[in-house]
Amino acid sequence: MASIPSVGTLIYLLLGGVVAGILSSAASFASLASYPLLLSVGVAPVYANVTNDAALIWNSLGSVFASGRELHGHWRQVWTYGFFTVIGSVMGCILLLAFPGKVFEKVVPFFILIAGAMILISGKHQPDLTHQKPQWLKEMYIFFLVIVGGYAGYFGAASGIVILVLLTYLTDEGFLVANAIKNAVCGFTNLVALIIYSFTSKIYWWDAFPMAIGMFIGGYLGPIILRYIPAKLMRWVIAFLALIQAIIFFRASRS
Repeated sequence: MASIPSVGTLIYLLLGGVVAGILSSAASFASLASYPLLLSVGVAPVYANVTNDAALIWNSLGSVFASGRELHGHWRQVWTYGFFTVIGSVMGCILLLAFPGKVFEKVVPFFILIAGAMILISGKHQPDLTHQKPQWLKEMYIFFLVIVGGYAGYFGAASGIVILVLLTYLTDEGFLVANAIKNAVCGFTNLVALIIYSFTSKIYWWDAFPMAIGMFIGGYLGPIILRYIPAKLMRWVIAFLALIQAIIFFRASRS
């Protein structure tokens, strides 16, 4: 049984959770702060990933509470796209249990760089609501959602960015709405991962609880902050954070 952290550690995890929550709900980058946060308090890497999922659910809940304006009239899309992403997440979790995540570590930095480039490219997308998308194109985007859901369940780094890009094309909505839908959809994938890992792995609940509180607060603040930041600037911030995370993962994979 894991020991109860000190008061200082609990406060450290709570404040770190706030930062991670803002990064997640505003820029799809919780793992840039939350995963290293857990490692820094002594949680082993294999369990840090699972414990992180337990806290991330509250981040999604906080962001949904703050995004009522953006999600109004879009809940059918949330449930539809969430369903397909969850299918992929279940497959990804099963793969992770069968094949350790280290199989993927060499490829992840390049995947993150591609994700960062994709968020910039998607910013040039001009919605055309006067024409219906071809059915084959919709099906292709949904197929990619399943694939990215699988990646999210298996490893997860930068998966939120790719989901955001796909939703930009699927919904033909602006950045704020697409990001709000993304936060809700990612909440479903994290919930599924948590349920599966609760029975198959070990969760450090004493570390997850303060992080979850912080992530709920950060998740609530993120969408509010986004309303005051130009979408173009936010896309560049996400791309920059992708570059930083890619460097971190690349160095880790070579050590």
